[in-house]
Amino acid sequence: MKHGKKYKEGAKLIDRAKLYDTNEALDLCVKTGTAKFDETVELHVKLGVDGRHADQQVRGAIVLPNGTGKSVRVLVICKADKEEDAKAAGADFVGGEEMVQKIQSENWMDFDVLITTPDMMGQVGRLGRLLGPRGLMPNPKAGTVTPDVGKAVADAKAGKIEYRLDKTNIIHCPIGKVSFGVEKLQENFDTLMDAIVKAKPSAAKGQYVRSCVVSATMGPGVKINPSKFI
Repeated sequence: MKHGKKYKEGAKLIDRAKLYDTNEALDLCVKTGTAKFDETVELHVKLGVDGRHADQQVRGAIVLPNGTGKSVRVLVICKADKEEDAKAAGADFVGGEEMVQKIQSENWMDFDVLITTPDMMGQVGRLGRLLGPRGLMPNPKAGTVTPDVGKAVADAKAGKIEYRLDKTNIIHCPIGKVSFGVEKLQENFDTLMDAIVKAKPSAAKGQYVRSCVVSATMGPGVKINPSKFI
């Protein structure tokens, strides 16, 4: 893979063989995130579990104390009695069955988070093939299927993120922007890692956190010593 000049310059600052302390690793992310846009800092955690087994799944949601730095568009699908609560909390789009039809017929996806109530899941469930591959399907564990739509919208707007395993047993999550600086990124990192560690399945054997890497969008990865999470 060919890398640009800025990437190569940033890579010179990083010792590939070293496992860094979190604070130092995040400082390197800030220093190497030199693109013209405000780069996202991402966390990648490989876990010692086998996500093919239901009792070894790792999934949940957490509100980052400093948000993600991203503006989130929220769609709420609910019945009429919940619509005002959703609008008051700041939802960008609110509706009922007509929103389900809009997504089905127009393939409309101009939203980042979909929140719905339990009594609407029968209709929203029909959208699984469209929403699932995009990671937009509501889920009770993520707090996006709930009767309290106002709180769910407020959490989404405040920087709530969902963490879950991919097919290779790695969790990928944003923890903020380069412009946040090390202190705010550290707070977000600690909050997310604490949630991941607490979510360790009882069926998991051996070392739980196998590797931990942070990087800016266009920058090289920086390895963090996973021993502190054991």
